[in-house]
Amino acid sequence: MREEITALLTVADKNDEVIVLLESGGGTVHGYGLAASQLRRIKDKSIKLTISVDKVAASGGYMMACVADHIIASPFAIIGSIGVLAQIPNFNRFLKKHNIDFEQISAGKYKRTLSLFGENTDEDREKLRQELEDTHQLFKEFVSENRTKIDIEKIATGEHWHGKNALKLGLIDELMTSDDFLSEASNSADIYEISYYRKRPFIEKILSPAIKLFEQNNI
Repeated sequence: MREEITALLTVADKNDEVIVLLESGGGTVHGYGLAASQLRRIKDKSIKLTISVDKVAASGGYMMACVADHIIASPFAIIGSIGVLAQIPNFNRFLKKHNIDFEQISAGKYKRTLSLFGENTDEDREKLRQELEDTHQLFKEFVSENRTKIDIEKIATGEHWHGKNALKLGLIDELMTSDDFLSEASNSADIYEISYYRKRPFIEKILSPAIKLFEQNNI
């Protein structure tokens, strides 16, 4: 997304408005934190930013959405899920049962907490829980900075809401689909779509037909 925003900022000014059609159920904290920071670049230039959610903007998706000056969403869009989750399977008992040793060497007491193959302790679990709480607190602070009128403790429970209820809670500003928004905007403004296309390496161009054929035969 950084390429589109960089290109946009070279031509847009304070008289323009940017709308981002956002659809995301979330993912890694650092990835969505960067995405939200990219969107902040638009606001830092005093350009109005509207984000439209037709289906879902949850967790990291809402981290991005809350940056906007104005958030619109369809009535049944999924909004919220301001929480942090970590889950990992553990195969330690399986390894012990089959007399398989697992060795892990690290420097630093908390270089690794919960382990996929090692034996986890209550101390490991508590350390990870603290890290999740710290991340959750940063998430809440970020949302509060951008949506100053919401009751953060009420909505930062990890729950999600449909658009209609999200409006009541202040998570969004208006119920509207992106189609209606663009249709109305076209009456008074010129609309441009910005997309970035990566130039594919030569070998990828050559192999692309074969890859598509393989995927079609394995659906």
